Amino acid sequence: MKPIYYVLISMIFLCGCRKSQEDNTSEDMSLYGDTILLGKSSTILSKMKTLKVTSEPYKMEFTTSGVVKAIPTNYAEVASPFAGRITKSFVRLGQKVSKGSPVFAISSPAFYETGKECSQAREEMELAKKSLQRVKDLVQNKVGAQKDLEEAEVNYELKKKDYENAVASLKVFQVDSKNIAPGQPMIVRSPISGEVVTDKIVMGQYMKEDAEPVAVIANLDQVWVVAHVKEKDLSLVHPQDEVEIQLVALPDQSIKGTVYHISEMLDEETRSVEVIIACDNRSRMMKPEMYGTVKLSEREQNVVRIPTSAILQEEDSNYVLLDLGNRRYLRRKVKTGTSADGKTVVLEGLDAGDMIVTSGAFYLIDAQ
Repeated sequence: MKPIYYVLISMIFLCGCRKSQEDNTSEDMSLYGDTILLGKSSTILSKMKTLKVTSEPYKMEFTTSGVVKAIPTNYAEVASPFAGRITKSFVRLGQKVSKGSPVFAISSPAFYETGKECSQAREEMELAKKSLQRVKDLVQNKVGAQKDLEEAEVNYELKKKDYENAVASLKVFQVDSKNIAPGQPMIVRSPISGEVVTDKIVMGQYMKEDAEPVAVIANLDQVWVVAHVKEKDLSLVHPQDEVEIQLVALPDQSIKGTVYHISEMLDEETRSVEVIIACDNRSRMMKPEMYGTVKLSEREQNVVRIPTSAILQEEDSNYVLLDLGNRRYLRRKVKTGTSADGKTVVLEGLDAGDMIVTSGAFYLIDAQ
């Protein structure tokens, strides 16, 4: 009987101890809004470390990918605007050309017809002009009617407009309407100054109106590097900032560039903004479509940096625990920047002088 009695006494004692321990645990931690209060005898206190926040000089920087691109205004694909057969080439690969320099000649019936229409429009305008002058003379000598004069003026204006339209259509193709002759081949000219980087001109080749370009002219003395900067890093990028670029093809060389343009539009899918960087390329090291990394950095300034271990995550936001004293801790949302050397830049949410928990904060995550 006694052994059973002792067992019952032991069980009652253990249950009482366990209940007492649970009561103490529940009293160790209480939650009031965003503030956590620890009990005086809480064992968590000895497991936490705190730090006073300070500001320090720091140069925030980050890297992203980039692709070398030819500047659109310094790049031209040359094709024939009319169907026809190539009769002559004026350039070779690597040749320097000026704006308006001949690239190739093409014999095109469609071009002949366009030149013919322009010449015909010019002749009709001249005839209308002579007719107008004749009617004016008759009216001045009081042998002509005012109605005839008005009709002649309207006819001349119409013919003049037709001729101007014909001249403008040829001017688009850099063709001087005054020097055009019947049966003359069309001279296709370079729209920019630069270097012939692609030459696919074949003598006797027949080209359709929608044929692919047979020559590419480019000025690659300066190129662009197009990078995509994430939304969270956009505050670090400013026009005219100096940028460091390293190409995959030239891993040991650092190339300097300057931020030329920051797009006003955000890509919804990648949450990034296109940043265009202008680079001097007179050495011709950078080739269009080369891939590389872009290092962007902000000017050195005083910022708040805290140990990364002090930052906790909650859904889509970050927060830290502020030590308010008297065993009270407050959850404070923060906006973070770049991280390096075990520290993270805090852009918003903390000020110098704040006390934060740097170690053991996870013990308070489940506070209720």
